[in-house]
Amino acid sequence: MTSDITLFVNPTAGRGRGAQAAQPAAHALREAGFTVRTVVGQDAADALVRAREAVAAGTGALVAVGGDGMVSLALQAVAGTDTPLGVIAVGTGNDFARATGLPVRDPAAAGRVVADALKDGRTRAVDLGRVGDRWFGTVLASGFDSRVNDRGNRMRWPTGRFRYDVAMLAELAALRPIPYRIRFDDGPEREIEATLIAVGNGSSYGGGMRICTDAVLDDGLFDITVVGPCSRTTLLTVFPRVYRGTHPSHPKVTVHRAARVRLAADGVTGYADGERIGPLPMTAVTVPGALRLLV
Repeated sequence: MTSDITLFVNPTAGRGRGAQAAQPAAHALREAGFTVRTVVGQDAADALVRAREAVAAGTGALVAVGGDGMVSLALQAVAGTDTPLGVIAVGTGNDFARATGLPVRDPAAAGRVVADALKDGRTRAVDLGRVGDRWFGTVLASGFDSRVNDRGNRMRWPTGRFRYDVAMLAELAALRPIPYRIRFDDGPEREIEATLIAVGNGSSYGGGMRICTDAVLDDGLFDITVVGPCSRTTLLTVFPRVYRGTHPSHPKVTVHRAARVRLAADGVTGYADGERIGPLPMTAVTVPGALRLLV
């Protein structure tokens, strides 16, 4: 393995923590004898081009510094290759790092994990989800939660995370069941009504909401959580339980396991790793061992 390592940095992650976190991470790697090159794109598309160029040039590892959005971008460059991924999790949610037991908001410790793993040749084979040519590591969300994202992304006021609280209140006021068509693996297509459907390669999204609480990153299967038609009162009862991972016991919640799932619904957007993928219909497949993760 080459000693040249690429830091893939989002300087705006975690309200500026990304730029600060790059320094202790780079220091840990250099102390371990690695040569560190930093990649910061002008925008997401430019950053991904640069990350792919580094992988194609034979970098010893791509180390994502930022939150789940930066990890998601890095996955597009390293998935299905021999280049391992390191994660310096300093974003707002950090669900991928939590799912894999990596340090969160401690860039020096995370840098040491990456450096030690590189020296020892220690990686973990991790499954990824794929929709078309887009890879994801945690959860593909659709329904109520994705509509909150849609509305929040359209809003110009208020700013920050508070706008998503306002968006949630607005979506609660407009709450109605969504007619879905769903198919697991080679089974028959089923028509159901649901409030949301989440396809979990990992267990959580939104900064610790354990929507697919029992999902395992290396079992070759998705955990698919279906929240059935709910009143506003029922949804407000179910949602707090998501943080504890106790919601599957609620009668409105069912959990399925499959390696492939097709979702179709009118007017519903899919979000994976918190990033917009596009409108349904879409088919998600799990790809066993698609990622070599430095742990």
